[in-house]
Amino acid sequence: MANSVASARGSFGDQIKSWPERVKGFYNDVRTETRKVTAPSWKEVQATTAVVVVTVFIFGVFFFIVDNILQKGVSYLYGSFGH
Repeated sequence: MANSVASARGSFGDQIKSWPERVKGFYNDVRTETRKVTAPSWKEVQATTAVVVVTVFIFGVFFFIVDNILQKGVSYLYGSFGH
C-alpha cells in the first residue's frame, strides 16, 4: 500500500526537484488572481455599510422580541410547575 502511494506521487527526490517549478507556478497564479481584484468605490462602501447597519438593527429587534417571548413563557411554566 505504501509503495503504491509513493509510486503514484513520485519519489521524494522528484518532489524536491519539482519544488521550484511548483513555487513559480503558484506565484504566477497569485499574481494573475491579484490583477483581477478591484477595490470598491466610495459609493459601494457606503451602500453596503448601510445595508449591514440596517440588517443588524432588524436582527437586534427580532431577537429582543423573541427573547422576551421566551422569557415570559419560561417564567409562566416555572410559575405553574414551581408551586
